[in-house]
Amino acid sequence: MAAVDWFAQAEVAEPAAAPRRPARRPAAPRPAGRRPARPVRSRRKPTQRRVRGHIVWMILFAFLLFGVVAVNVAVLRAHVAVSRLDEQRAQLQARNQALASELSAAGSAPRIETAAHRLGLVQAPGTDTSYLDLTARSG
Repeated sequence: MAAVDWFAQAEVAEPAAAPRRPARRPAAPRPAGRRPARPVRSRRKPTQRRVRGHIVWMILFAFLLFGVVAVNVAVLRAHVAVSRLDEQRAQLQARNQALASELSAAGSAPRIETAAHRLGLVQAPGTDTSYLDLTARSG
């Protein structure tokens, strides 16, 4: 590997010759009495147009980002509302189960039997039970 002198004068290649433009074709003959149309030139400088174009794109991009943020906020609010409704549903289901248990306990046979004893009622023995036939007999 050869030593390199970083501070020595570098040899620079000469610039390449610019490519030649093709020769212009002669213009088509114009009708007599008419002048050629003048090109319309804007009074603004090209840099102003470029700067304004960039500003327009930045504004459009800002509106796009604003829209994305607005949609995300709406989704977040909907999620919070759904979470609250799920919580409320779970509480209502627990309350319904507690009420069903209460109703079942209120209609249970031992509770009714103790309430009947307090009122002085006695359970009839199974041998003293008789049935009446209330159907009409033809005959």
